[in-house]
Amino acid sequence: MATKGRLKNILATVATTRLTEARAKIFGHVLNPTSQKSPNKILWKKLISDKVAGWYPYDIKKDDPLVMARQEQERLSKLEMLKRRGKGPPKKGQGKRAAKHSK
Repeated sequence: MATKGRLKNILATVATTRLTEARAKIFGHVLNPTSQKSPNKILWKKLISDKVAGWYPYDIKKDDPLVMARQEQERLSKLEMLKRRGKGPPKKGQGKRAAKHSK
């Protein structure tokens, strides 16, 4: 009887470990059964350096004044459209915080 219970526990642990391995493989998680510290947290961070920045193409949007002017014009036209519908930003001193203090 004792061996039957022990065998059942062994099979259950094997099944759960296989299930966690499959889950990690499917969803792209990192499996860490020993709970040791790993460098994955550091590796997933955004890379910052001149060398790494050189790997990516130059973004013309940042320096081209025509592109920036067009984006600003689009922003202003969208803001104007919202104001006409009554959904624009409130005037200074007319927001939620000011409404709370006036009660």
